[in-house]
Amino acid sequence: MQPIFDFLGDFWWLVFPLMGVLGMVGNAWERGARRRHQRRIEVMHAKAELKAAQAAARGKAVAAASLPPITGQTAVPEPTSAPRETQVTQLERLFATHDAVTARWLEYELDVAKIIAFPAMSDGRQPLTAAFLRAKRIADGLRPASPKARLSREQLAEYRNAVADFEVAFDVAERDARRLRDSSFTEVERKRLDTAKKLLTVAIDEAATPAERQLAYRRVREELDGLISISDEAIEVLENKVMLELGPTTPTTTDTPVAATPTEAPASAPAAPPPAASPEPVAEPLPAPKRPSTTPPAAAQWPVPSRGTGDAPGRVTHPKPHR
Repeated sequence: MQPIFDFLGDFWWLVFPLMGVLGMVGNAWERGARRRHQRRIEVMHAKAELKAAQAAARGKAVAAASLPPITGQTAVPEPTSAPRETQVTQLERLFATHDAVTARWLEYELDVAKIIAFPAMSDGRQPLTAAFLRAKRIADGLRPASPKARLSREQLAEYRNAVADFEVAFDVAERDARRLRDSSFTEVERKRLDTAKKLLTVAIDEAATPAERQLAYRRVREELDGLISISDEAIEVLENKVMLELGPTTPTTTDTPVAATPTEAPASAPAAPPPAASPEPVAEPLPAPKRPSTTPPAAAQWPVPSRGTGDAPGRVTHPKPHR
C-alpha cells in the first residue's frame, strides 16, 4: 500500500483534471439520455395519434339522444339534419383525401430542394417514414378503380381505414422529418449539403448562362452522391428546370425597300386566292407582221379588162348576172 500512498502524495493534483473529464462524460451521457427520452415520448405520441385516428375512422355515427318533443295532439317529426351519404359520395371523398396526401408526398419526392432540406422524408430507414410508406402501399392496393365501383361494406370500411392510416402516418413522418432535418449527418456531410443547396439555386436560375447551369447541376449531383438517394423522376424534373428551352427567335426585318411589281394589288384590296396548279403553257411563235397587199380588194376587181392583142387596150366587159 505504501507505493500507492506515495503516488497519490506526489500526483495529488491529477484529481482536478480527472474531475473535469468525468464531469464532461456525465454531461454528455445526460444529454444523450434526454434525447432518447424525448424521442421515445414522440414515438409514443405518434402511435397514440395513429391509434386515435384508426379508432375514429372505424367508429359508427352516434344515434340521436332523444326523440323530438311532442307539442299538441299531433306529433310532427323533425326532418333529419343531413341525408345519409351514398357509397359513391363516400368514395369520392376518400379519393380526394387519398390524392391530396399523395400530392403532398410527391412534393418531397420530386423537389430536390425539399429533399436536401428534409432528407428523412426520402429515407426508408427512418421508422416513421417506413411506416408511412407501408400505409401508402396498403391504401394504394385497396383503392377501387372508380367511385362508381360496387364494394361491400367490409371493403369500403377497409379502404376507409387504410386512407385514415395513410393520412395520419404521413403527418407524423412529415413532422418528424422537419424536426430532424440534417441532424443525422456528420459535420462534413452537412457542409456538402449546404454546398449542394447553393449550387442548386444557380442551376435553376434563369439569369445564369446555360454553361453555368450545367456546371452547377453536375456539382449538385457530385455533392449529393452517397448522401441522399434521389429518384429518377426527381432527377428528370431537375434536368427540365436546368435545361430551359429558349423561345423561338423572330427574324429581324431589314430596312431595304422592296420594289413593288406593276401587278401588285393595293393594301386595302383582299388577297386573291392562289390559282390552281396547271401545266406550264408552251410559248407559241408570234405571227409574222402582215405586209401591205398590192392587190386591190375583191370589189375593185370588177369590171375585169379583157385580154387584148398587141398594144391595143382591151375592151371592158361586164359580167352577166346569174339567173
